[in-house]
Amino acid sequence: MTSSPTRSPATTDGGGGSPWGALRRHRPFLLLCGEQAASSVGRQITALALALLAVTRLDAGPFGASALLALTYLPGAVLSPLAGVLADRARLRTLAVTLTSLQVVVVASVPLAGALGRLGLPHLYVVAGLSGALTWTLSVALQAALPRVVGPEQLLTGNSALTGARTTGMIGGPALGGVLVGLVGAPSALLAGSAAYAVEAVLLFALPASLNRPAEPTGRQGPRLAALREGLAVVRAEPVLRRQVLAGAGFNLGSGAADALFVVYANRELALPAWQLGAVYAAFSVATVVGVLLAGRFATSVELYRATRICAVVAALAIFFVPAASLGLAFPALLTYQLVFGMAATVWAISMTTTQQLIAPRHLQGRVAGFAQAALLTTVPVGALSAGALAAWLGNVPVLTGAATAALLAACCFWLPHRTDTAPAPPAP
Repeated sequence: MTSSPTRSPATTDGGGGSPWGALRRHRPFLLLCGEQAASSVGRQITALALALLAVTRLDAGPFGASALLALTYLPGAVLSPLAGVLADRARLRTLAVTLTSLQVVVVASVPLAGALGRLGLPHLYVVAGLSGALTWTLSVALQAALPRVVGPEQLLTGNSALTGARTTGMIGGPALGGVLVGLVGAPSALLAGSAAYAVEAVLLFALPASLNRPAEPTGRQGPRLAALREGLAVVRAEPVLRRQVLAGAGFNLGSGAADALFVVYANRELALPAWQLGAVYAAFSVATVVGVLLAGRFATSVELYRATRICAVVAALAIFFVPAASLGLAFPALLTYQLVFGMAATVWAISMTTTQQLIAPRHLQGRVAGFAQAALLTTVPVGALSAGALAAWLGNVPVLTGAATAALLAACCFWLPHRTDTAPAPPAP
């Protein structure tokens, strides 16, 4: 990859010679970390408040609540490739600030409608869809931005740090959202979500103006359909990228099915008390933090692509602990699942994103990220809806076993014979 003018001139010679030593003094990267934390808090508060508002105030049934969740994923599955074209061609900083500012307005419209007495389920569905479209478009844009902010040798460390920042918001966001909903009600709690997005917009605005230089020069920009084909051609031509997308999509089909049944299965079939279920979810958060801390060292020691292959299989095998919990010792089995899955899936995601950014050409980063994101998001609701329908017919345990098997078969795609010369290794610090 060629060097971008927006990268810091600092290399890895600061802070003890490690990539993180340079990044912790790299202002644009620190702004991205802050943006990820603020965005994660905003998303968590918004998701919780919208769901509680729909169920407790607007009397949404199971289908209504499921539709609200599906509407947050659907725009990402449909729009991500087009978002990739936009990210490659637009002024990236301006695009990111605009998307986040619109998010502020969209989320704030809910408490405003509530104050005016005009709040209804259709409004929540529109907000969920628009918020999802803005979130996933921004996600593609920021994946394209990181390789323009840091050097190739810093991508693995950078992705680990950004994941850590998101994890901070994922841990603190639901707790903050729950407290706010309890104190001021769900509509007013959304004002806090809107405020978090406003902080995110300010941090994005502080990014270097050089990010407003389009990755694809204006003179080279052809029709959008041709641009989409160019991005898809990269994914299809690169064996590593192709396998990452196919394996990730298949894995999400299985894990999405398991996630959809998890709470019902743990509560009704395993009779897990609420405190044990809470501890199981807390274990996942702990495992994610451990995965963030281990990702860089593990990927460097075993090679980047090998880390992806190993962690994909480990994460898939962990899902088998869920149906195995029905055989006895349910609480330890589910704890083991969340700990192993959370750690392995986190390392896998970091390694996979870094590999994608190292392989994709600079002017196609957005499109490659867009196609990958579309594939990964599409199979989540498909797996969830299929699991719900099949479980009513076959029962939870057979469907959960099938979901784990599907995830494992997808992960095993990484181990089929391939051309090893296309798999990048993280540059040595």
